[in-house]
Amino acid sequence: MAEEIKYEEAMIEVPRGLELFTCSWVPAHTEPKALVFLCHGYAMECSISMKDTAIRLVKAGYGVYGIDYEGHGKSSGLQGFVPSFERVVDDCSDHFTSICEKKEHKRKLRYLLGESMGGAVLLLLHRKKPQYWDGAILVAPMCKLADDMKPPKIVVSVLKMLTHVIPTWKIVPTADIIDIAFKLPSKRQEVRSNPLCYKGRPRLKTAKELLNVSLDIEKNLQQVSLPFIVVHGGDDKVTDPSVSELLCKTAASSDKTFKLYPGMWHTLTSGEPVENIDIVFADIISWLKERTEVTSSPRLEREQKGDNDTPFRMAPAVEKK
Repeated sequence: MAEEIKYEEAMIEVPRGLELFTCSWVPAHTEPKALVFLCHGYAMECSISMKDTAIRLVKAGYGVYGIDYEGHGKSSGLQGFVPSFERVVDDCSDHFTSICEKKEHKRKLRYLLGESMGGAVLLLLHRKKPQYWDGAILVAPMCKLADDMKPPKIVVSVLKMLTHVIPTWKIVPTADIIDIAFKLPSKRQEVRSNPLCYKGRPRLKTAKELLNVSLDIEKNLQQVSLPFIVVHGGDDKVTDPSVSELLCKTAASSDKTFKLYPGMWHTLTSGEPVENIDIVFADIISWLKERTEVTSSPRLEREQKGDNDTPFRMAPAVEKK
């Protein structure tokens, strides 16, 4: 595999002084067909949790780039703490844009891939720059948290009041996400053994940020305008598959696809039996291939037109005598 794939890691510093971990997987001997940017889920990270996703995409010919959010994986910050979802989006936007704007990447298509909470990050990246991205792959996106994942309303009200006093406390009562997200027991054990994954109860401010963002996204599904595919397990108990279907029905996008997999759980790309994972990736890679190799990108066409257009200059007026 090392002969086929070039893997690199780096730490970048953001203006508020934190260091964030970044990584990339690219074909070792060929130019990537397009770029794919990973947005990982809550309590997860890129280099281990999304490695298999990256490898499958690189083998299909794509360059893949990831970043661990503040408080996640190898990045700085209190583990499992998301003080500001807006800052997470800004960090991803700044890093991903810096890669896209490199000279060797200027004419490459750029896609976002977000899993669970990463789906919410993806949709806000699109909202931040509506014309910048060429497409999106949403894997069980957090457009709405499943009702079973939310504490009772009275508990939510009390916790919101406490957020300003004890924002980092791990006291939000929820089901064990690992148990209900990963179908395979071996995968649950793998995640629990990964020191880069956060395993405690959600911290107060983190839970508030996630709840607010999911409510915001659910109310603004119609604003989504880029080409996308959304894939969701029919038996997902973490995020609501019916809202993914609603996204596909109400989004402004003219190119939109919804795939529902009966019997599959939340972690479609890693927590299912391999035959199920193969089905999901066959759909994802087929979608990418069709848009990378067949369909032209409106963004690229706009940029190429801008590069080739020459300013129209009027001839100087002749003064009449």
